[in-house]
Amino acid sequence: MALRIRLARFGTKHKPHYKIVVAEQKKGRNSKFVEQVGIYNPTFVPPLIKLERKRIDYWIKMGAKPTEAVEAVLKKENII
Repeated sequence: MALRIRLARFGTKHKPHYKIVVAEQKKGRNSKFVEQVGIYNPTFVPPLIKLERKRIDYWIKMGAKPTEAVEAVLKKENII
């Protein structure tokens, strides 16, 4: 079971917000996930980012790999 830390899209057309989740790699974008570890809302200025740092560190140690988009958010928050 390969786990990824990725974005799950919510919201309406032209007003997206995202949950940062840990999910199996082969599952769909908005399908079931293992755990929610943060929120990202790019529509605010500056973008709203709320992360659970301990849980993200835990999942990275367990082998979960962040996607490129999530990795950019984590770098912005100095987690990676």
